Amino acid sequence: MQTSHARSEAEGPFRVYTAASLGAAIRHYRLQSGLSQAELAERAGLNRTYLSNLEQGKETEQVRRILRVLKELGVRMTLERADW
Repeated sequence: MQTSHARSEAEGPFRVYTAASLGAAIRHYRLQSGLSQAELAERAGLNRTYLSNLEQGKETEQVRRILRVLKELGVRMTLERADW
């Protein structure tokens, strides 16, 4: 299995279908930004343990609901680095 930090920007954006794919994207962009989980969690106003769970692909109720709504709409989420 390829680790998320080995992914290059040339491979394109992250397509999010599951909690695991969302977690891989979050971890990739956090590492690319040079942030620890604690630093990102503090900046985002989250508990570090919650962020860790997201990165591990553990399905939180919020993530489950978002993915269910997207699936019902027949759309997917794509994440790529923004310039904002």
